[in-house]
Amino acid sequence: MRLWKTILAAATLSLAAATSAFATRTDLTLGIVLEPPHLDPTAGAAAAIGEVTYANVFEGLTRIDDNGQVQPALAESWAVSDDGKAYTFKLHSGVKFHDGSAFSADDVKFSLDRARTKDSLNPQKQLFAHITDVTAVDPTTVKVTLDGPQGSFLYDMGQVAAVIVAKGSADGNKDKPIGTGPFKLDHWAKGSEITLVKNPDYWGTAAALDKATFRIVPDAAAAVPALLSGDIQAFANMPAQDALGQIQSDPRFSMVIGSTEGETILSINNKKPPFDKLAVRQ
Repeated sequence: MRLWKTILAAATLSLAAATSAFATRTDLTLGIVLEPPHLDPTAGAAAAIGEVTYANVFEGLTRIDDNGQVQPALAESWAVSDDGKAYTFKLHSGVKFHDGSAFSADDVKFSLDRARTKDSLNPQKQLFAHITDVTAVDPTTVKVTLDGPQGSFLYDMGQVAAVIVAKGSADGNKDKPIGTGPFKLDHWAKGSEITLVKNPDYWGTAAALDKATFRIVPDAAAAVPALLSGDIQAFANMPAQDALGQIQSDPRFSMVIGSTEGETILSINNKKPPFDKLAVRQ
């Protein structure tokens, strides 16, 4: 994915069937390699959480477009003070969470305050470190005060960990995510698939799909047959390996190879024998 774009758009760019039959579908099954540990992007660093939920189930004040530019999301506009320390966001009105509760400035204040507390589980607490105050001016206006000018602040508010959650449902978002996005959770068969369905009450442009299923396929050997048979219509971060040439030569599919922000870290536990001995580590 480029930046933090919804995977329901990104995946079809990565590898998507190009037949006319595919174009008329209102459902989509996408392959993903890693199953998320849970579905709350404000409480876990695993990239798989955001791949399923970001811009699909949860939304932030802003979003980042394909060109890396900040665009409105739950905030329709904003104004910055002359000293660069205060941001006043004007929120969209008429927005509802998936459980029917109304979205308001109080939810923004709750989410930002929750993310920056000392005991916060947010995986990107540094995004909120410069916030000194969040004030709900009225139901559709929020003022955020920083300790100094931060040129990346609007960009930061478009990151996965900065999505807005409701106070009443925040504690249950790991298993039953309640957001404001164009899709809502239908079911999660752990170890198998996660299915999202269209949110009929979405405040923005309605989703083109009625249903999207994230099929968990950790085995590269199983991923290719599933794609070629049509069981899966798209695969983001496709583990094609030696089958890449076969897929590229198949006229039913198109492929885009892009960059990633992903990192792989290999480390050892220095407290566990024999790695607790310096000579062994050396």
